[in-house]
Amino acid sequence: MALIVKKFGGSSVGTTEKIINIAKRITAEKEKDDKIVVVVSAMGNTTDELIKLATQIDEDPYKYTREMDMLLTTGEQVSISLMTMAFKTLGEDAVSLTGTLAGIKTNAIHTKGKILDIKPQRVLDELDKGNIVIVAGFQGCDQSGDPVTLGRGGSDTSAVALAGALHADACEIYTDVDGIYSADPRIVQNARRMKEITYQEMLEMARLGSGVMQPRSVEVGQMMGIPIHVRSTFTNKPGTIIREEYTMEEKGFVIRGVSHDDKVAKIAVLGVPNNPGIAYSIFSALAENNIDVDMIVQSIRNIEKNVTDMVFTLSLDDLNMAKEVVDKVASDLNAIGVLIEKDVAKVSIVGVGMLGNPGIAARMFGALSDAGINIDVISTSEISISCLIKSARMQEAVNIIHNEFFPKN
Repeated sequence: MALIVKKFGGSSVGTTEKIINIAKRITAEKEKDDKIVVVVSAMGNTTDELIKLATQIDEDPYKYTREMDMLLTTGEQVSISLMTMAFKTLGEDAVSLTGTLAGIKTNAIHTKGKILDIKPQRVLDELDKGNIVIVAGFQGCDQSGDPVTLGRGGSDTSAVALAGALHADACEIYTDVDGIYSADPRIVQNARRMKEITYQEMLEMARLGSGVMQPRSVEVGQMMGIPIHVRSTFTNKPGTIIREEYTMEEKGFVIRGVSHDDKVAKIAVLGVPNNPGIAYSIFSALAENNIDVDMIVQSIRNIEKNVTDMVFTLSLDDLNMAKEVVDKVASDLNAIGVLIEKDVAKVSIVGVGMLGNPGIAARMFGALSDAGINIDVISTSEISISCLIKSARMQEAVNIIHNEFFPKN
């Protein structure tokens, strides 16, 4: 007997036919005494379509964050009801639960919520009744009972957090690819599937643009000690295990993967005083508005006048709000101006093998240089190096970097 949490993303449940096939697969694989929790996303492009509807009311609907959550949570409710019906047609007992009914408690930051606690008693009660429990991913509720969504990819976090709260034996993430690859296989033909990857490496890859897992879900898995098995919805291939440490030797490569992200923008605050507290005034204002920033560079514009430029990147989704915030702070600081670039992309390499291996950055920069690709901003961590380049050359850059570290046979 095992308690297993299985998550299926939007592409996996994109049609009623796919939903029925998932129900058939789970029913066929389920052992007699297994307890199964299925976490699902909204069908296909439902979330995008709901956002598009909102933009027909207001071109910037995210200023109404609570109402956006009220709207977006409906997508997953369609999926859970249809999935439950599919199981019932197969003779299986099943019940659907929203994130709220499943006991997922969040903070009150609408559209970017974080799970604070899970009280899964209703889930456990339904499992004890013999039901397969279908839970809406991507959502929970705050202290007032208002719906709160967990950000793009939040169903991953729902699944991993539920697995931890239920002390599940396994957490399986089903998607349209058969595991974690060294690069996006849609862009790099010779991308290799990894048998295993550490939480730390997967967190960096997810944070830097690899769309297979939401970064927060990896954090939750690491915190709760839940190994995560990323598998394909459409095949029986073994996939990739995300865990604390490797259990097998995979040391043939210095880096584990190449990530990319073209949903970024660059903001430059020009000519601000080079005095203590300037960076704080800019980034604290952004933080108060729940806007994450990434690559940050401060450079001296004029030594004699003691002024500097502050450059950083952020998600395109946050650009409109960030511009309002930064324009106000720049005005208060008497800055020369604010420049915004949207035609940029971030390419990154990730791997714990970088530690103790000098020359990794030089190889990455050299590969880009040989192709005539200019680097605008560079940032590093212990296990990653990221470069901001023009978005038009992103795919080329990803292939060039991948070939440098994963040469074709």
